[in-house]
Amino acid sequence: MTVRHKIFLYMGLLVLIISVSHAVINQIYMNHVFDQFRKEQIGAAYLNAPPGEQVEILKAYVTDKMKWIGPGKGVFILAIGLFFSLWISGVLTLPLKKLMAAIERVAQGNLDVNVPVQSKDEYGKVIRTFNDMTLRLREAEDARRHLVADVAHELRTPLSIIQLKLENAQQSSQTASPEMLLRLHDEVIRLSLLVDDLHVLSLAEAGRLSLDFKPLDLTAKLEQIVDDVKMEAEENGLEIQLSSGTGPVTVIADARRIAQVFINLLTNAIRYTPPGGRISVVVEDKVAERDQTYACVSIIDTGVGIPEEELPRLFDRFYRVEKARSRHTGGTGLGLTIAHQLMKAHGGFIRVASRLDQGSAFTVYLPVQSLDDK
Repeated sequence: MTVRHKIFLYMGLLVLIISVSHAVINQIYMNHVFDQFRKEQIGAAYLNAPPGEQVEILKAYVTDKMKWIGPGKGVFILAIGLFFSLWISGVLTLPLKKLMAAIERVAQGNLDVNVPVQSKDEYGKVIRTFNDMTLRLREAEDARRHLVADVAHELRTPLSIIQLKLENAQQSSQTASPEMLLRLHDEVIRLSLLVDDLHVLSLAEAGRLSLDFKPLDLTAKLEQIVDDVKMEAEENGLEIQLSSGTGPVTVIADARRIAQVFINLLTNAIRYTPPGGRISVVVEDKVAERDQTYACVSIIDTGVGIPEEELPRLFDRFYRVEKARSRHTGGTGLGLTIAHQLMKAHGGFIRVASRLDQGSAFTVYLPVQSLDDK
């Protein structure tokens, strides 16, 4: 039942109460008037009077008595109307009072607020929306705190190394050796990559990342990317191959950003696949998913795999599945998050399937659409 229906129902109830009250008061008072008339007026003179005169006597008596009931009845009915109006307004505004109290708590910085949903009307919808909003605010606040903590943690290590090296050089009064300069340069590069990744991620999450959408031969682009990482794969004792069951697959995309996504996924596959393993890149065209047609690219490895309970957090910032995947072997921890956001910016998405010690499959879905759609 909507709020409008409730108001209509309550107003009808109020009219009914006033009408019944008016009828009951009239009935009671008229009975009282006739009882008084019987006691005061009915006598020998009244009974001996002609019928027409008797009617006039009754009419005059009732009219005289009725003039006193009008104001009293009006006050009584008004009091009843005000009482029930106050009750109805209290019933209708009670959910808003609870919601206002919750809003004030949120305004004071308390996000642990949840208003009970006790109806399915507009108030219930507003309260559910409010509860969803506070939940998202809590998640955003938690993400912000984790991000600040993670960034501080990621920055601390290279900065500490740089600071320690420089302090040692100052204390020993020695010229910096090429080895020390190389180590300092590596840490500066790590810091630069982290800042660049954070910048790209912040722009992508805010929907402000500039993308140059153009027709792209996805198969040809993947051949180039696979060729670029093939040497690294072979150095790690891995076999890597690209297979496409169709001809050229054309999508509308930003070639540079798409390359960033696939290079990240292939680099991870190489990093976490032991020697003797195999990495397959499979291209499919016109895959139906979510009521839309996609070009589909799967990167399948025979690596260490990912525990099932870790999969929901795989695209979180700075999240690493294992302690062994440290910042020195696992990059900045932002690669999969950036890939996820870049695919969202393209209107696509990434799915992952994995079993521990059996390998992983990352599947990228790019919508097949015209340039005019962008």
